[in-house]
Amino acid sequence: MEKLRYERPLIKRLDGNMPNKFGMRSDYTPKTHIEGVAVKDLIKQYGSPLFVISERQIRDNIRKARKAFETRYPRVQFAWSYKTNYLDAVCRTFHQEGSWAEVVSGFEYDKALHNGVEGSKIIFNGPDKSSADLEKAINNNSLIHIDHLDELYKIQELSKKQNKTARVAIRVNMDTGIYPMWDRFGFNYENGQAWTAINKIMQSETLELVGLHTHIGTFMLSPNAYATAAYKLAELARNIRLKYNHEINYIDMGGGFASHNTLKGAYLPGTDISPSINEFAEAITTALINSDFPQNKLPLLILETGRALIDDTAFLLGSVITNKRLSDGRRSTILDIGVNILFTSFWYDHKITPAQPFTQYTEDTVLYGPLCMNIDVVRENINLPLLNNGEHLVVHNVGAYNMTQWMQFITLRPRVVMIDTNHQEHVIRDNETLKSLLDLEHVPDHLTKFDL
Repeated sequence: MEKLRYERPLIKRLDGNMPNKFGMRSDYTPKTHIEGVAVKDLIKQYGSPLFVISERQIRDNIRKARKAFETRYPRVQFAWSYKTNYLDAVCRTFHQEGSWAEVVSGFEYDKALHNGVEGSKIIFNGPDKSSADLEKAINNNSLIHIDHLDELYKIQELSKKQNKTARVAIRVNMDTGIYPMWDRFGFNYENGQAWTAINKIMQSETLELVGLHTHIGTFMLSPNAYATAAYKLAELARNIRLKYNHEINYIDMGGGFASHNTLKGAYLPGTDISPSINEFAEAITTALINSDFPQNKLPLLILETGRALIDDTAFLLGSVITNKRLSDGRRSTILDIGVNILFTSFWYDHKITPAQPFTQYTEDTVLYGPLCMNIDVVRENINLPLLNNGEHLVVHNVGAYNMTQWMQFITLRPRVVMIDTNHQEHVIRDNETLKSLLDLEHVPDHLTKFDL
């Protein structure tokens, strides 16, 4: 008979419903399976750490988002934000669901073409577009969103040289009641910069103003800010029609919708305070419908939603290396997951759960990664049971930005697995190896030999 492990007695306060001064309950059931596949089997097959993405959840998210907007507005088009997660399998899932591509660099533009997206259905944002990038976008009839006047002049020069008309929009920043205001992208609404850009485009023979774009912020918690932005863009479109008798084809509201992650320092969890996609849809579409657009000339509404559609589709599986006591007596647990692959741990208090049944005795714990850096902290404080060497845990809601902002630092980047709608596993990105890094390096001849 196996000897039972001793657990010291513990008096534990139970908190329910709304939080009080003692905080929220942090009891979680173990996350033993993802889409019907056991976590321990995934780690055994593909290694630890490991990113796992649910294809079913991606499709559910985009379909719910489309329904939220399409039931409220007659003309809606989603464009997948490549910078949020540009793994081909992820992008192509969104494209299969009808999303165009929204890119912010020449690299992402080429990736969209590689994925089979027609040039006319690629939206090109970002302040750094090279002449070669712009020539390609003009030739492919892509939608180019102008960020600054130097870019406007460059597009005008290139389109004239190619004897083609470039389809352009301007990026508009504005006061939506959210501070600090995001005013680095595009042209300001209030001080007249936007009208300066519009007038220059309308006087050009090789530029066609087809849309208006805004990106008011990130992880936005106020649907009303989007209503204000939509109203101001609608007013801008109305005045363009009055001055130039020119109709704007689309209004692009950008991205920034909050996911259900919990921001660091937040009193309530993200599941309680993040608006639903329906709330964002109601605010934006109501503002557009109530504007002065003729009923038969409502512009196409474009949405570049990224984070809110991908965050909850992915998990990061990891293993425990060891436990230690800090000098102040706190327990620390060291994982094989570091901030180099979980960049969003700087922004969020990610939900983290054991991947196997556990004792009800819990303790406040600091979770560290494996890097030789003091800032490699996955969670500053989390209430967890004792996790022993070799046991596993699951980090939730990691689909946005971690697989585009991760770094090869000290440890190599891990595999990414997608589980399809039939519960089958697919490696969609291999883990890095020493060879994959050395293939990019070159050593001068005089450094090839040495004696120690």
